[in-house]
Amino acid sequence: MAERLHDLLLAPAHEQAGRIALRQAGNPAALLRYEQLAEEVERTAAALLDQGLEPDDRVAVYLEKRPEAVVSLFAAAAAGGIAVPINPVLKPAQVGHILRDAGARFLITSAARCQPLQAELPHCPTLGHVWWVEDTPAPDALPRGIAGHRWDQRPRRAPEPRPRRIEHDAAMLLYTSGSTGLPKGVALSHRNLTAGAASVVAYLENDAEDRILAALPLSFDYGFSQLTTAFMVGAEVVLHDYLLPREVPQKVAEHGITGLAGVPPMWFDLAALPWPAAAHTHLRYVTNSGGALPRPTLEALRRQLPEAKLYLMYGLTEAFRSTYLPPEELDARPDSIGRAIPNAEVQVVRPDGSACAPYEHGELIHRGPQVALGYWNAPEATAERFRPAPNRPAALPSTEYAVWSGDTVYADEQGFLYFVGRTDELIKTSGYRVSPQEIEAAVLEIPGVQECVAIGLPGPRLGQRIAVVIATAAGTGIDAETIRQACRSRLPSFMVPETFRIQGHGLPRTANGKIDRTALRHHLLDTEARDHAAP
Repeated sequence: MAERLHDLLLAPAHEQAGRIALRQAGNPAALLRYEQLAEEVERTAAALLDQGLEPDDRVAVYLEKRPEAVVSLFAAAAAGGIAVPINPVLKPAQVGHILRDAGARFLITSAARCQPLQAELPHCPTLGHVWWVEDTPAPDALPRGIAGHRWDQRPRRAPEPRPRRIEHDAAMLLYTSGSTGLPKGVALSHRNLTAGAASVVAYLENDAEDRILAALPLSFDYGFSQLTTAFMVGAEVVLHDYLLPREVPQKVAEHGITGLAGVPPMWFDLAALPWPAAAHTHLRYVTNSGGALPRPTLEALRRQLPEAKLYLMYGLTEAFRSTYLPPEELDARPDSIGRAIPNAEVQVVRPDGSACAPYEHGELIHRGPQVALGYWNAPEATAERFRPAPNRPAALPSTEYAVWSGDTVYADEQGFLYFVGRTDELIKTSGYRVSPQEIEAAVLEIPGVQECVAIGLPGPRLGQRIAVVIATAAGTGIDAETIRQACRSRLPSFMVPETFRIQGHGLPRTANGKIDRTALRHHLLDTEARDHAAP
């Protein structure tokens, strides 16, 4: 198995010579075979070293999904640096925060993306070099002390001797979406990334004949893993900037896609669309992570893609992926997040670290080689989330750290896990701890409801009061009283929401495509404050 991230490309380049590694959907000229991709990575690593990159220097990459972005991320690791992918949908102030927090010394971007950053760059004291990938003149004058470079001017020669790196060295910083506070950088080692890829390859049974559509952001661990799993087995990746849902079935058909990964909001859109007959010919599997897939969406997706295996997965950036549900278990356990992925152990524990009994709610703990190094430049947050693994022999001379996920789950007698909710999202009302997902599942059964989020708001008497924000299909005519009565028939009284907000459009998303619960909570509180203030 590859030991370092760039070994996924550099080691097998000759074995996979002639095979397509990477192409960009909609751009026939943007195609790289394995030996070409390896050559581009080596060339870019050499350029970084020529410009003085030192071990562990951070190389930020702020680009849309294109071959240069992939080359840059792997080249940063190959040169001994730490890659920092930045979601291309982020605004200049958010990009500036990441550049400063990471202490980025290099930024690889485009002239068009560099222009709006002009106000941020002077406030990034560590930044010394900016590259833009077009063969165009430099962007407007860069701040003093920052050198500009054109992509086509990289040296064409063998790379300089690189600093020695081992699998435990940092390779990448992935910044969380920042739905609560400013984004934090999760520091991942080479071993984290390659072990995660090996585990996924094992249960998805990927091979060199696979063709994977990369529709998710590369700054998202789930999105980046589409690259690592494909490159580990010599498969092909088709890069696609996901904008309009209807484009995805078209790209699946056009490129003969065999594997497709998505998050619940994406599957919600895709399950409602017609899929071309050609899309069914090759599609072997689809995967879901980033949140539970509502039962109606799950069933609609299975009707749309009956030939494809559907893998429900659970993961967190701090440990890449933790569990998956084998497709053959889907009928019996459609609400389960499965069991531990290969080469990982998942435990359900009480606050004192002791193991929970079957069906007892507890915190999910993940130990294994996928566990990240911690949060970049955030020792207090790291100490809170990365703690000694529970239930290990006391006689062992060293401490093994695990990720304490902050997620509440339970296991059945067979060890299959079920997600209850984020510990900080559980609603405490009438003396009960209520899972928002349980309320949402009941509301989603109501015909015409497309999406919903249950949120706990401050209440005067019974702890929190429950509010639900609902997106409906056009023309359904659903009102709050209809939903209230449906909830009363499906839920105990203490779980029936008090407040209903209905809208005819989708719910807000984070940069990684997840429903933004924090933004919805703030919106509800602001709306109520305005209502109370109104005469």
